[in-house]
Amino acid sequence: MHDTLSTPAAGSSVRAAFRSPRLLTTEVLAGLVTSLALIPEVISFAVIAGVDPKVALYTSCIMAITIAFVGGRPAMVSAAAGATALVIAPLVASHGIDYLIAAVWLAGALQILFAVAGLARLVRFIPRSVMIGFVNALAVLIFSAQIRHLVDVPWLVYPLVAAGLAMIVLVPKLTTSVPAPLIAIVVLTAAVALFHLDVPDVADQGELPSGLPTWMIPDVPLTWETLTIIAPFAVGLALVGLLESLLTAKLVDDITDTPSDKTREAWGQGVANIAGAVFGGMGGCAMIGQTMINVKEGRARTRISTFLAGAFLLVLCVTVGDVVGAIPMAALVAVMLVIAVTTFDWRSIAPRTLRLMPRSETLVMVVTVVGTLATHNLAVGVVLGVLTAMVAFARRVAHMTRIDVVDGECDGVAERTYRVSGELFWASSNDLIHRFDYADDPDSVVIDLSGADVWDASTVATLDAVQHKYAVRGKDVRIVGLDGSSLNRLERLSGRLG
Repeated sequence: MHDTLSTPAAGSSVRAAFRSPRLLTTEVLAGLVTSLALIPEVISFAVIAGVDPKVALYTSCIMAITIAFVGGRPAMVSAAAGATALVIAPLVASHGIDYLIAAVWLAGALQILFAVAGLARLVRFIPRSVMIGFVNALAVLIFSAQIRHLVDVPWLVYPLVAAGLAMIVLVPKLTTSVPAPLIAIVVLTAAVALFHLDVPDVADQGELPSGLPTWMIPDVPLTWETLTIIAPFAVGLALVGLLESLLTAKLVDDITDTPSDKTREAWGQGVANIAGAVFGGMGGCAMIGQTMINVKEGRARTRISTFLAGAFLLVLCVTVGDVVGAIPMAALVAVMLVIAVTTFDWRSIAPRTLRLMPRSETLVMVVTVVGTLATHNLAVGVVLGVLTAMVAFARRVAHMTRIDVVDGECDGVAERTYRVSGELFWASSNDLIHRFDYADDPDSVVIDLSGADVWDASTVATLDAVQHKYAVRGKDVRIVGLDGSSLNRLERLSGRLG
C-alpha cells in the first residue's frame, strides 16, 4: 500500500501517514465518512440493477479494499456504481444473478486486457470542455438523486437537512480536525434518537448484511451460447466502468494537483471487479460522489482512506448494522447536497465566461451535460461530448487552410505558384481540389506546401487528383516545400491510392 500522497504538505507516502498521527487521523475519519455515505447509494444502485442490497454492499466492500492495493489513483473510492448498474440490469432481469457474476468476471478480464493494450492512455485526448461537462453533469445527477429523499417525507426532514447543511458549511470555519460531514451525521443521528423523531433512515433503504461475504461460483454452462449472452453486457460494463473510473481519476488529479497512473488504475479496476465477482458481486467502478467526499470533505490523500472505506463499510454493516440503520437519511442528503454544489463548476456558466469561451467549446460542454442527464449515464455523455469536440475541431481546422497565388516566370516561361498554408487532412483537403484554375493557369504550375502539413492519405489522394487534372490539360505541375513525415507520406502513397 505504498503510494505518494497527493499534496506536498501532506507528506510523501502511506508510510509517512502512519508516522504522523494527524495525517493518519485525517485518513481514518475520511474513510469512515465515505463508508457511511456509500451505504444508501449502493443500496439504491442494487435496486436499479435488480439484485439484493447485500450484493451491492459486498461488492463495495471488496472493490474498495482491493482497489486500495492495486489501483493507480490514491484516495479514489471504487464500489457498486449507478452507471454499471444500468448496464447490467437487463441481464439480471432476463437471466438472473449467476449470469451477472459470469459477466462481471469477463468484464474484469477485459479491463485488464484494455490496460495491457494501452487504452487507458487515451483519456488524455478528452478535452477540457468535456471534463467540465462531466463534472457539471455529475453534480446535477448527485443533486437530483437526493430529490426523492425530500419528497413526500415528514416535515421534520427539512429542518434536519437544513441543520446538516449549516454544520457542514460552518464547522470548517471553527475546526478542520474532524470532517464536518461526520459531525453532521453524528449530531443528527443523536438528535433523532434522543427525541424519537420519526424520519426515514438508512434501514428504510434496504436490509443490511448480517454476515461476511462468501465465495460464489456462477452456475452457468461453459458454452458458446453463454458467452454470446454475457459478452455484450461484459463489454459495456468494462468500457463504462473504465471510462468513469479514468475520468474520476483525472478529476482527482486536478483537485489534488498530482498525477496518477491511469494504466495501473485500468487493470486495477479489472482486478477489483474480478475480486468482487468471486464473492458474488455486481460489478462497479469509481464512485464519483463518494470520492469527492473522501478527497474534498475528508481531505484524504492516500490509499489508507480507500482501504478503510471498504473495511469500515463491512464492519459497520455486519457488527453495528442497527446503529448504521438508525442514521437519518436527512444527514446523508445534506452531505450529498454540499458535494453537488461544490462539485459544479459555477464559473463555466458565468456570463463573462460564456462571452469569452468559443461557442464550439460551450456546445461540447452542453452536449456532455445533456447526453448524461438524458441517459443517466456519465459514460454516454462523455462519448457524445468527445464526438462533438472532434467534429468541432475538424471543422475549425478545415477552415484554417489558406492559398495565396503568385504569378511569375521561370526561364522566360510564365509560371503560377500556389502557396498553401495550414493543416491538410480529410476535412480541409476536400475543398482543396476546387481552389485551382486548371483551365486558365499557364503551362507551368507550382504547388508550394512549405507552409502546410500533410496529415493523411485523403490529402495525398487529393494532390494526386489535382496533378491529374493538370496533366489531362497538358500542363506541368510540381509539388515542393514538403519535408519530414509529410514528404515521406506523399512519396510513399502518391500514385498508389487509385
